[in-house]
Amino acid sequence: MFHVEEESSGGDGSEIDEEMAGDDSTTSLSRWVFDEKDDYEVNEDYDDDGYDEYNHADLDSDDEDDNVEQRLIRTSPAVDSFDVDALEIPGTQKNDIEESGIGKKLILALQTLGVVFGDIGTSPLYTFSVMFRRSPINDKEDVIGALSLVIYTLILIPLVKYVYFVLWANDDGEGGTFALYSLICRNANVSLIPNQLPSDARISGFGLKVPSSELERSLIIKERLEASMALKKLLLILVLAGTAMVIADAVVTPAMSVMSAIGGLKVGVGVIEQDQVVVISVSFLVILFSVQKYGTSKLGLFLGPAILLWFFCLAGIGIYNLIKYDSSVFKAFNPAYIYFFFKRNSINAWYALGGCVLCATGSEAMFADLSYFSVHSIQLTFILLVLPCLLLGYLGQAAYLSENFSDAGDAFFSSVPSSLFWPVFVISNIAALIASRAMTTATFTCIKQSIALGCFPRLKIIHTSKKFIGQIYIPVLNWSLLVVCLIVVCSTSNIFAIGNAYGIAELGIMMTTTILVTLIMLLIWQTNIIVVSLFAFVFLAVELIFFSSVCSSVGDGSWIILVFATIMFLIMFVWNYGSKLKYETEVQKKLPMDLLRELGSNLGTIRAPGIGLLYNELAKGVPAIFGHFLTTLPAIHSMVIFVCIKYVPVPSVPQSERFLFRRVCPRSYHLFRCVARYGYKDVRKENHQAFEQILIESLEKFIRKEAQERALESDGDHNDTDSEDDVTLSRVLIAPNGSVYSLGVPLLAEHTDFSNKKPVERRKASIDFGAGPSTALDVEQSLEKELSFIHKAKESGVVYLLGHGDIRATKDSWFLKKLVINYMYAFLRKNCRRGITNLSVPHSHLMQVGMTYMV
Repeated sequence: MFHVEEESSGGDGSEIDEEMAGDDSTTSLSRWVFDEKDDYEVNEDYDDDGYDEYNHADLDSDDEDDNVEQRLIRTSPAVDSFDVDALEIPGTQKNDIEESGIGKKLILALQTLGVVFGDIGTSPLYTFSVMFRRSPINDKEDVIGALSLVIYTLILIPLVKYVYFVLWANDDGEGGTFALYSLICRNANVSLIPNQLPSDARISGFGLKVPSSELERSLIIKERLEASMALKKLLLILVLAGTAMVIADAVVTPAMSVMSAIGGLKVGVGVIEQDQVVVISVSFLVILFSVQKYGTSKLGLFLGPAILLWFFCLAGIGIYNLIKYDSSVFKAFNPAYIYFFFKRNSINAWYALGGCVLCATGSEAMFADLSYFSVHSIQLTFILLVLPCLLLGYLGQAAYLSENFSDAGDAFFSSVPSSLFWPVFVISNIAALIASRAMTTATFTCIKQSIALGCFPRLKIIHTSKKFIGQIYIPVLNWSLLVVCLIVVCSTSNIFAIGNAYGIAELGIMMTTTILVTLIMLLIWQTNIIVVSLFAFVFLAVELIFFSSVCSSVGDGSWIILVFATIMFLIMFVWNYGSKLKYETEVQKKLPMDLLRELGSNLGTIRAPGIGLLYNELAKGVPAIFGHFLTTLPAIHSMVIFVCIKYVPVPSVPQSERFLFRRVCPRSYHLFRCVARYGYKDVRKENHQAFEQILIESLEKFIRKEAQERALESDGDHNDTDSEDDVTLSRVLIAPNGSVYSLGVPLLAEHTDFSNKKPVERRKASIDFGAGPSTALDVEQSLEKELSFIHKAKESGVVYLLGHGDIRATKDSWFLKKLVINYMYAFLRKNCRRGITNLSVPHSHLMQVGMTYMV
């Protein structure tokens, strides 16, 4: 029994709100009897996998039991007949950077500096200031020890870990926490939402390194992950926690960078107080988040040269200070000075680690922003330009501080020559604003990935570049980050507390990345176990030591960022939990195919002219909400297409492989299913009229291919009377994608056992199959008749039937479950973006029916 809410659209275009107050009535679907044995694993649908691999044609039903012996097996490449999406972005799914000319590479190199390295490039503004606030300088050896810590932190984390390992763990050019999770999901079935189809594994994007049968370790890990629900949940929780830290990082990065740069006023203008620095920082932050909507590509040509100039300033000031003050600081490259630093300062040195880790901030941005550029461009830029300039900058600051202990509170600006102070101040503020954009941009990318994989409520996403589809802007998230950022700045009012929060967020992301990359090394790369062990042990140990230091000072105001990260984690966890529960419930309540057959081709009601596109989330089976349409409406459209939009764990799905399109029930029912498969990087933005036109054209292609294969099988059955061992093509067959099947190719060459063992059953199946045509002439007549029917239905109009399946906890559920489902998930679902908004459908073409499941 279902709690049912109905929605409809009036002719004037007005909509009745789906959350009708007081409508808690119970409607009994008396015309439908649900079989208690109906389960997701029951083969009510024929196997989508078979269609994708063998190009089924003569399949009139979703019932696999009816067509086991009727399918025509061919080993040709997979061809999907529905070619709808991404028309506005022709050929942009691939990164063409490697094939571009010299001029374009130079331009992209400048953009790389502005987008990827702004965050780590501004770390000299505050690293030594925070370190020596926690561990005051007692003598010159303390400066050299702190410098040695910074040098080896830069070498170990950004260079070795990210540049040489993590960047290669990208998901077909995509970086970030969810890209790692997607890569794992593609190679092991660990997703908690059970909408995967076997045919998904034949998308070309899945053609990455997979576990080899030769390596038992890799297979054992894969099997354990797939068999253990606890491990799947643990992996998801880890990914959600890392993503929450990414979002938190997008809050503290602007706060830290901007306040550090503006803080230089206290050096240049003695009368400036900290409160005035806060006010100016707030105004800069408002401007920063206001220009986010203009995108990376539009500002990239300005940002790149600005950051390049900043790196030259760092290197130049560093060289100047080394020459003027003390070049002996080069001995900090001896790691023994780290030991001496801890021996002299003990607990204070441990506290200083919380400031030292700030030199590696922006390392995750290198990986998260990878979708904009190539791995090699980021590696070369970091090694040849970024790292040398950073090292020179830190060496110069250390040389200055070795003779000016009292200036440690503002080490960078104090070390700037007085004649260059104001130019450097201006450049540093521009660099700080650019650095803030880098992490915000990375956060947008991460959130888009999490939305696609069902781990974040749907939000409005604006694509800011026609050339690079990875460049996006999320308005709601942008302004939310601004609000929290202003709260952090105004409540803490100093860079030392913000620096601690910064360290917490960065280390949370780093540890998550280390664990996920370790799993990828074991599961996918199949790396030597010694290398894997060293990677995991060294980096987790280092990051945990750093993390222990920042957690020791969490009471100084940095707890605010932990609260924010916890809230974001709960939002993602609740959304994923509710989405999983909702999908599983819809699978359990789907309509048995036998009931549709018993109703007959009229479905027990009047079939009115027209086409109904019923949007639902089921990848297999007939959704229960279709039964509600039948029981509540006096008529149903003469043709109904079940459209399921589903994301698969790949960055993008090629247009030729995007859609599975097939028939539900016999031909006379005129029911079809379309499974639209998207990658998390794909753009969904189509005009509904163009969508309808291409839908009908693709449907016609599917029906023509079906007719061709039916005629082909009919010929094959005729040939069986002469020879059961050699079934060949009798003519040239042209597939919808232009592929040509030439004469004389054995049709069942790789399946001769099937042909030899059951020739009689196969002929019988062809004769009995839905009373289908048995001659080429009958096939042609049937094809023309069905195409004419489609044209008439299209002329009568297309209506979008939206089924909203909501869930509510039963009265006897636990209190926590009621809280999560009835309030938290319901609130998120009510306020998130509707999927139909990607199609500009007028209200006059829209009909909505809601159904609430008690779980």
